[in-house]
Amino acid sequence: MNNKMTLFKRELQYEALLIPALLGYLIFFIYPVLGGFYYSLTDWSAYSREIDFIGLENFRKLFHDSDILTSIRNTFVFAILLTLFQNGLAIPLAVILNRDLKSRNILRMIFFAPSVLSILVVGYLWSFIMSASDYGLLNNILEFFGLARVNWLGNPDIALYSIILTQVWQGCGWSMVIYLANLQSIPDDLYESADIDGAGWFRQFLYITFPMLAPAVTITFIIVMIGSFKAFDIIFAMTGGGPGHATETIGTILIQKGFTEGRYGYGAALGIVMFLFIAVISLIQLKFLKGREEKLQ
Repeated sequence: MNNKMTLFKRELQYEALLIPALLGYLIFFIYPVLGGFYYSLTDWSAYSREIDFIGLENFRKLFHDSDILTSIRNTFVFAILLTLFQNGLAIPLAVILNRDLKSRNILRMIFFAPSVLSILVVGYLWSFIMSASDYGLLNNILEFFGLARVNWLGNPDIALYSIILTQVWQGCGWSMVIYLANLQSIPDDLYESADIDGAGWFRQFLYITFPMLAPAVTITFIIVMIGSFKAFDIIFAMTGGGPGHATETIGTILIQKGFTEGRYGYGAALGIVMFLFIAVISLIQLKFLKGREEKLQ
């Protein structure tokens, strides 16, 4: 009995240490989220002192607002393409840099370096590189080879894809490191057995490497997808959502509708929609990728 009481008191002491973190979580996350749900059902704005409950009216307006629908479409395009291209480049890059190359540590550092930069810094840097003015590096390179100049960020047909390119460049190294960590946990015996059986490098990748990367694929796909749905700073730095609304995302339109226009209730409703999109897509991804992991085990 005394041992049980001692263990109980010890557990209470450890649990008491969690109280500050729990309070911070409740105050800075749970309370704002619940407040956001409440205000999304009201007409709260900067132009009225009274806050009236209007039910789902904000949500009804959202899906009849052409600017919002454009931003949702752009967000899905941005998230899907960025996730696919970033991981599609990171996997072969990790496989190559996992080999016994003399320069592999330097190359790893070079490819990972953009990941430590601020997204705003990357955005402003690439804005200069992609500029349609005389100092734009990409256009100067195109002209050097006798090709026509391209309005990378001013053409509504390619502006969003230009931004995706910058984020693939920045995030590829981060994903590469996750895959490298997973690759180094694959037993060498599997490759030795494959060599004895006469399997080439491609078959080894197809039947050993790629299936064994399933845990890293799950982690990186979900994290990159969630980050992509919340994209704001790179858009803000490079185009501000323009030209027109060609690069507008849920994050940028939320700031515009909610804060710039002072429609706080409407902005809260858009934030709830973004939250639900992220939650549902993350759950679908997790279920699909976890199912793939179980099949490969």
